[in-house]
Amino acid sequence: MRYKLFLISTLLPFCLLAESSYKIERDIPYSTHIDKYSNERCKLDVYYPDNVADVPVVVWFHGGGLTGGEKFIPEQLMNGNLIVVAPNYRLLPGVSVEECIDDAASAVAWTFNNIGKFNGSNKKIFVAGHSAGGYLTSMIGLDKHWLEKYEIDADSLAGLIPYSGQAITHFAHRKRQGIGELQPCVDNLAPLFHIRHDAPPYIIITGDREQELYGRYEENAYLWRMMKLIGHKDTYIYELDGYNHGDMAVPAHHILKQHIIKILDNE
Repeated sequence: MRYKLFLISTLLPFCLLAESSYKIERDIPYSTHIDKYSNERCKLDVYYPDNVADVPVVVWFHGGGLTGGEKFIPEQLMNGNLIVVAPNYRLLPGVSVEECIDDAASAVAWTFNNIGKFNGSNKKIFVAGHSAGGYLTSMIGLDKHWLEKYEIDADSLAGLIPYSGQAITHFAHRKRQGIGELQPCVDNLAPLFHIRHDAPPYIIITGDREQELYGRYEENAYLWRMMKLIGHKDTYIYELDGYNHGDMAVPAHHILKQHIIKILDNE
């Protein structure tokens, strides 16, 4: 089944809190690693309202092919009833893909253990990200061993919302193995390898299949189908017509916010 999203200007805003004021705490260390590169990269920003409690949280991983990119708070997630945690993570070639994923898990574990200090609820933590950030989202949410290392059950996440993330093994890792960008590979570093029926709600979003990067829609459509076949009841896929890989993130934020509302309403 093919899902499409058509955005119109009359859509209601997401739970805006007109009386709330927001703050940002920047460059908070989250890793237990003490080497110089970890000290430089393993930091996160927290954007939070200062006068409410029990607020839903989005951990937002930036993109950049696992070789670049910087943490940021998406403008479309500001000034609403959300806390945004934006981590940096170590990058290739300085580390392995496994270490990138481990950093992502460490940042999410930090969020579980500390978000109460910022008026957030550790029962309402959603993980999302664009491109490489979407890949990290799926890996730590589907392969439970990454968070288990930090004594966090991945099933405690309220939802996984990857934007145009890779469902097969990430091309940066394949490149290091001498595998071309168009040669598919599915191993234990592929979200597809870790499909399971008991994962948190899973909302997959991609750009237009004709404008996406390296068949990104099709590999995510296969992931969606496999999650359905294995018995996962809360997997959804959206294809954003007319949006390419880079442009799709802005309209995708609307889908994220609407699914957060839906998931929390069903608790």
